[in-house]
Amino acid sequence: MTSRPSLGLRARLLFAFALLCVVTASAVAGGSYVQARRAILERAQDAAAQTMTNRLQAIFPLRSAEPDQEELDRIARAVADGNSSVVVRYRRAYAQVGPAPGPPPGPGGPGGNTPALELGMVPPELRRRVAAGDLVWQRVVWQDAPFLIIGTPLLIDERDLPTRISGIEVYLARSLRPEQRSVDALAGFAWLTGGASLVFAVVLALLATRGVLRPVRELGRAARLLGEGELRARVSVRGSDELADVARTFNDTAAELERHVRQLREMEADARRFVADVSHELRTPLAALTAVADILEEEAAGLPEPAGRAATLVSQETLNLTGLVNDLIEISRFDSGVAALALNEIDVAELVHATLRTRGWSDRVHTELPPEVTARLDPRRVDVVLANLVGNALRHGEPPVSVRLAADPHWITLEVRDHGPGLHEAVLPHVFDRFYKASAARARSEGSGLGLAIARENARLHRGDLTVANVADGGAVFTLRLPRRAPEPDGGPE
Repeated sequence: MTSRPSLGLRARLLFAFALLCVVTASAVAGGSYVQARRAILERAQDAAAQTMTNRLQAIFPLRSAEPDQEELDRIARAVADGNSSVVVRYRRAYAQVGPAPGPPPGPGGPGGNTPALELGMVPPELRRRVAAGDLVWQRVVWQDAPFLIIGTPLLIDERDLPTRISGIEVYLARSLRPEQRSVDALAGFAWLTGGASLVFAVVLALLATRGVLRPVRELGRAARLLGEGELRARVSVRGSDELADVARTFNDTAAELERHVRQLREMEADARRFVADVSHELRTPLAALTAVADILEEEAAGLPEPAGRAATLVSQETLNLTGLVNDLIEISRFDSGVAALALNEIDVAELVHATLRTRGWSDRVHTELPPEVTARLDPRRVDVVLANLVGNALRHGEPPVSVRLAADPHWITLEVRDHGPGLHEAVLPHVFDRFYKASAARARSEGSGLGLAIARENARLHRGDLTVANVADGGAVFTLRLPRRAPEPDGGPE
């Protein structure tokens, strides 16, 4: 199951700052825009309505309750100004004052960009309310331009009589283009403010992430160094915030880890030194014991049965003890770094045949060894590895046991395979551990548990490797991979 890629801390902080800025700027600018737009439009329509009312008051009293065309024209001219267009209607007759029909005049011209008002421009609802006696206004869009249309009836107010509607309706259209330009300017300013706020938020986020991520990166770098074995890695502690507490905790943990690792290394060095010293000290008494055991083994046939059996047992255990001491000495050489290669140009197939022939295994092991495969190796150490692998296969596996050689221009590969039950999956990771015996998967070994560990060390000394795997159709296969030209003992070129 693959995990979804996540944004880094810097990207998340930038996104959070930018989102907060956009939301805040949008709320503030949007609210300011709505309030300013309402105020501009209300001021414009209140001013237009007040102007219209004042001009209508100047024409009272009306000359006639049933005006003719001349009276309608007089009312229209009295109400109109340079920035508006007026229609005065009485029953079927009406008078119109405004710019001539055609394209709207330019700014500052007659009518202030307001086309001639026609009754078709007046919304039916507004006309209905004017006919009912109300002063009303409404913003409309005509020919893709905003206009304010104000409608009012003329009333007749006679002494000692109730006020009544004269039937004369006055409609005035005023262009809202100047106000629209002001509103558009406000919208542009709101967008500009939002953009500037976004840039400011990004800059602020970069500064904030720089201050936050610097100690985080330093902490990550120190953690990587610590994981790679650099136990002296530390981080600088700045300030007294939470990141500083984390840095102090990391430094304390690293110091404690360094102390424990140093103690473990000292204990491991002492243990290795003890093993090396004991192994070397045992060689002298073992040499004498081996000589005595050889004599006893030679005389065992002529001794009484219990004594002969004891002599044979002593000789065998002395050999086992000698093998264990030799293995410990060999391991101590690898640990101390004094193990070296004695390189020779050898025929690999001949070396394998010699290993099998010396130990009497030639008839028990099947070989696939192509001729004329040469390599520059240490024959003694390769012999040790092969003897260990083949010996284990014969003791713990089942026949047939085979040795197969393959080569390319740079590497040789030797595979030793048996056809036994193979190795348990839990055992495979520990096969090359020192003193490890896979007693749960194979018969109990009489060896020291160091053979495969020494074999792998010899392979690595050649800059090669030794691996193990189970075969699908049964058995285990050990693969020894070595360079055809091992490195020189002084570390020279291969």
